[in-house]
Amino acid sequence: MNASVAVDSLEILVIVDNVTDSLSTNPPWVEPEWRGLLTRGRIRVLSGPSICCGHHGLSLLLKARIGDTTQTLLFDTGAERQTFERNSRILGVDFGAITDIVLSHGHWDHAGGMVAAVEQVVQSRGTGNVNCYMHPGMFSQRGTTLPSGVIFPMESVPTKEDLVSAGATVLCTDKPQFIGQGSFYVSGEIPRVTPYERGLVNQVRRSHEGAEWEPDPLVMDERYVSVNVKGRGQFIFSACSHAGIINVLKHACAAFPQVPPFAIMGGLHLSGPTEAIIPETISDMEKFGLELFAPGHCTGWRAISAMDRAFKDRVVPLAVGKRFTV
Repeated sequence: MNASVAVDSLEILVIVDNVTDSLSTNPPWVEPEWRGLLTRGRIRVLSGPSICCGHHGLSLLLKARIGDTTQTLLFDTGAERQTFERNSRILGVDFGAITDIVLSHGHWDHAGGMVAAVEQVVQSRGTGNVNCYMHPGMFSQRGTTLPSGVIFPMESVPTKEDLVSAGATVLCTDKPQFIGQGSFYVSGEIPRVTPYERGLVNQVRRSHEGAEWEPDPLVMDERYVSVNVKGRGQFIFSACSHAGIINVLKHACAAFPQVPPFAIMGGLHLSGPTEAIIPETISDMEKFGLELFAPGHCTGWRAISAMDRAFKDRVVPLAVGKRFTV
């Protein structure tokens, strides 16, 4: 497969993540929330109403620059409209600049703000629809089987009809594609090849309310986004890594053998039952020679601690309002 267009620079703004952290130190190319708000004149008094909220979920704004042009991609929208809108307002997100929206997979904590995002983009543009890239398998209802055997249902992602009503052009496919004039690669389904990344056995799905629940450990509708940064390599965004981050990295290497990955960002889902595979994951991560590990959302503190011990200064955890520039 041909590589995506090599971008001159990439800026990532964290709109939604599980945590807020403006006090920890960061490398000079990572700007924490409070400093960013002060620098941009978006805050005069430090207070609760003036800063972002952490919320279980993920939303990233990716700005890829090629020469004098910029392509802007919204990758996921967090768990709910209110948090997404609040944080976007505080951070000064320019919705009119967003060229595309990608939903990584069909779980509530990534899709809760999608309708709001579509509405904001359409309103800011004043005309035309916004492309929303989804997988046909995202629209089933999901759930989790509790230890008692009771199934705990999850909120479903917005329907195609809801998104279209808000102003979206919904593009559903399980195939890989280039978007943003070639700046962003959206993967197809990710092959499961490692022996230890087996998903979550307690996950289930059903086609509609009243239908039978079926096992859904692998969440095959999940995709990652990759950006080819000139002179650096692939920056890979994996929202939850239900496929396993090593499977994601292997797939990215196979898709673009001439452009090795240099950075990963997102949720690695190494919490709860999957904490057992942290040692194998850390060991295999080292083989890719990554320059940056930016874990967040569902990664879990045990995995982040293990990564910090193994990779030291190459680890920069996510937090709401952080701005990465590479």
